[in-house]
Amino acid sequence: MLDKLDFLAEKYAELNEKISDPEVIADQNQWKKLVKEHAHIEPIIQKYNQFSDTLTAIDDTKEMLSDKQLEKDFKEMAEAELDELSKKKVELEEELRVLLLPKDANDDKNVIVEIRAGAGGSEAALFAGDLFRMFTRYAERQGWKSEIMSSSIPDIGGIKEIIFAIEGTGVYSRLKYESGVHRVQRIPSTESGGRIHTSTATVAVLPEAEDVEIEIGTNDLRVDVYRSSGNGGQSVNTTDSAVRITHIPTGMVVTCQDEKSQLKNKDKALKILKARLYEIEQQKQQSEIAENRKSQVGTGDRSERIRTYNFPQGRISDHRINMTVYQLDAFLDGDIDEMVNALITNDQAEKLKQHS
Repeated sequence: MLDKLDFLAEKYAELNEKISDPEVIADQNQWKKLVKEHAHIEPIIQKYNQFSDTLTAIDDTKEMLSDKQLEKDFKEMAEAELDELSKKKVELEEELRVLLLPKDANDDKNVIVEIRAGAGGSEAALFAGDLFRMFTRYAERQGWKSEIMSSSIPDIGGIKEIIFAIEGTGVYSRLKYESGVHRVQRIPSTESGGRIHTSTATVAVLPEAEDVEIEIGTNDLRVDVYRSSGNGGQSVNTTDSAVRITHIPTGMVVTCQDEKSQLKNKDKALKILKARLYEIEQQKQQSEIAENRKSQVGTGDRSERIRTYNFPQGRISDHRINMTVYQLDAFLDGDIDEMVNALITNDQAEKLKQHS
């Protein structure tokens, strides 16, 4: 580990010089790439500096204790200090091991989130709406930007399906654990007998694909335009602004009609299509490496039930890490950091086991 840290320290010093070099700054693409690498290494180096300082302090304290002339009071203080420093050393070693784990290449990417109402009829649609609000409120708390790309709103209220983008720092790293089936247990307002109903909604969190990662040939696409329609199918636009894109090799279809501009709808549809194709490519690669990366929390499979939201008991239970938290209202208002942090910690622990 120390050899790797020494190498990174040299690399960090080298990057410090390069990102300040006027010639490098002149090439903005290269400069941005180096700044990103610098930002990735910086927290490791900061932690390594703390670790090095702690080692030095341990050596100094041991040297002090080796002095036979040291007074009793000072000796006791030094022994207590050595005990604290030794504990700190162990903690910093663990933190450094986590920081040195292989980084998910998608962690810094923006995401496209797809939420679909599942089993449960109108209750499922209302729950899908709750989840959409939870994610967008969380995005606000994080200082991220969200934008609806496509939506289907039933007359009964709630959401049948919604696709939206979230942009910001480290979005995928914190939301990637949300893919799967979310289940709700509550008493519907229309239920006179007070019976608890169970409904579900499916969430997919896709890292946004960059153009260089997914190339789509013009002949691979069929683009159809039509008039957008509102709830109940009535036409809400007199021009052909709605867009349907079919990816011929896979048969995948994406439609967008939320914008009044055909061009904007086409851009959004292409973005969604690229994210879905990128996910398929990622799954292929992952399935070839260690049985679809068992090191991740759960499988990331959209059919896997990951979490239950129980309204009568006011609790949220994540089935992958056997964790239950309360304050359901706050959770659905985007206060989900405690759960997200626990999922990240569990994922890191699994990866550490794999690399030990």
